Amino acid sequence: MQLTPDLLLRAYAIGIFPMAESRLDPELHWIDPDMRGILPLDRLHVPRKLRAKLRRGIFQVRCNTAFHDVIQGCAAPAENRPDTWINPVIERLYSELHEMGFAHSVECWDGDSLVGGLYGVSLGGAFFGESMFSRATDASKVALVHLVLRLRRSRFQLLDTQFNTPHLSRFGVVEIPRDDYRKLLTQAVSTKAEFYSGLISPSELDSFLQSTTQTS
Repeated sequence: MQLTPDLLLRAYAIGIFPMAESRLDPELHWIDPDMRGILPLDRLHVPRKLRAKLRRGIFQVRCNTAFHDVIQGCAAPAENRPDTWINPVIERLYSELHEMGFAHSVECWDGDSLVGGLYGVSLGGAFFGESMFSRATDASKVALVHLVLRLRRSRFQLLDTQFNTPHLSRFGVVEIPRDDYRKLLTQAVSTKAEFYSGLISPSELDSFLQSTTQTS
């Protein structure tokens, strides 16, 4: 069976997602982890130094203006990531989801240069973070904070990070059992939420940061 955007959305709605073994692997495999990473939207942790960078506005943050460039950035090899699970099939499928309004990018720009960002899928009040990349220090971290701000503003209920890593745990990501995740998922996808892709004012960003937990 050929994987289509509609089939992909139905898979997300029941808690599974596709990955390739490598960038060159043409096949996709369905993933359904025993433990699922989530970032509670009311418990974001923002390190002190990153908080200062966010307030200084070192990057211009935009949404959905360069989705394909973001997914290509996530698919490209990096110094600490020689290979990725994002193959051309995934690039095509998620670009189609973006055109349908279900996939979004958060981008960090330095002038005319895209220096980092992330992308993911929204379905009801659930957002499924897929991947992120950085070409400048802290660019993906800034994108993550802006993602949470937008999800909270839009009244999303669930931010699924799929897995947890030492990097993500610094921001408050936790792992929960599959059954608990599916209960949260069922409730989230049945609610209405529209991803906010507009500009964020400095005062709104500052108010949001005051509501988060500061870490060292």
